[in-house]
Amino acid sequence: MPAAETFPENAAIEALPSLKQLVGEMDMRARKSLGQNFLFDLNLTRRIARSAGRLDGTTIEVGPGPGGLTRALLLEGAHKVIAIEKDFRAGTVLASLLDAAGGRLELVEADALKTPLWETGSPPRRIVANLPYNIATTLLIQWLGRASAFESLTLMFQKEVAERITAQPGDSAFGRLSILTGWMANAAILFDIPPEAFVPAPKITSSVVHIRPLAAPRYDCDRAALEHVTRLAFGQRRKMLRASLKPIGGEALLTRAGIDPQGRPQDLDIEAFCRLALEVGPPPEGQSPSA
Repeated sequence: MPAAETFPENAAIEALPSLKQLVGEMDMRARKSLGQNFLFDLNLTRRIARSAGRLDGTTIEVGPGPGGLTRALLLEGAHKVIAIEKDFRAGTVLASLLDAAGGRLELVEADALKTPLWETGSPPRRIVANLPYNIATTLLIQWLGRASAFESLTLMFQKEVAERITAQPGDSAFGRLSILTGWMANAAILFDIPPEAFVPAPKITSSVVHIRPLAAPRYDCDRAALEHVTRLAFGQRRKMLRASLKPIGGEALLTRAGIDPQGRPQDLDIEAFCRLALEVGPPPEGQSPSA
């Protein structure tokens, strides 16, 4: 990996007070309601930033909190960081970093769930974030729907969720999230982060996942149909497919798609689910694929 690009502003960023000092002075305790767990170890946050690769174009961070990962991204050579933060307190804590960054950092006070990150900044776009655990999978599925807008996604999840994202057919963790991710991208777990690295310490281990979208979906099918089929199949994952998919045709559907009706969902690969989605077709207009 090439050395990080350096900027004159980095000296001012490195001279800032420590994150712990800033958070203590401004009484910015992590809020459980926002799914916040702060990372203060700059060596660790810089490792996350480096794992995202080249940081040209726009780097989007969701939930910067007091700015641990934000500092790391800037120090590792990010040309432009746009930080999306719902917590209004972050503006005060990040004020000194905004000044030191010399225009390379922009703070947007907004809800990431309602913000079209695929239209934010200029390409190449990437997202690098320690995601709030309570909305992490919802955000990922939303971004995968616009995957071609991003060069990469380097994201932190609960380890259990990370394993579901990267699972392969036959794995116990293989499911809807594995299929929706694998259909649109290549994904790998890079490394784990122990609970004690966070403040406050969660009860679970976290994992950093690197996701690189494909130029086009791996197989031809309608996304809404694929979501519908996988939701039904894995909603009753212990049942045979002919039972779990009964609402959309069951055994007849599976036979048309050339799939064993007595199989179980975790044993099918992504291509097989796409065949099912092609047979089913998109849901009627106005009907949610998750219904």
